[in-house]
Amino acid sequence: MIYAVKKQNESNERLISRFKKMVQRSRVLLGAKQHRFHEQPKRKRYIRQAAVMRSHHRKVREKAQYYSS
Repeated sequence: MIYAVKKQNESNERLISRFKKMVQRSRVLLGAKQHRFHEQPKRKRYIRQAAVMRSHHRKVREKAQYYSS
């Protein structure tokens, strides 16, 4: 659970902005957005394979760029 306690002489706006920053750092919203809709296991596997292939192609491009110069 994320919470922020108001400090002495701290404005409400500053407290809210500090709380928002804490939520972003904890990545709570990222997890909530990912689980917003149900994904079938087959779809999850496809997304993971696509990410692996993107990573592979990125490395190949970087290697080709390094040797071409």
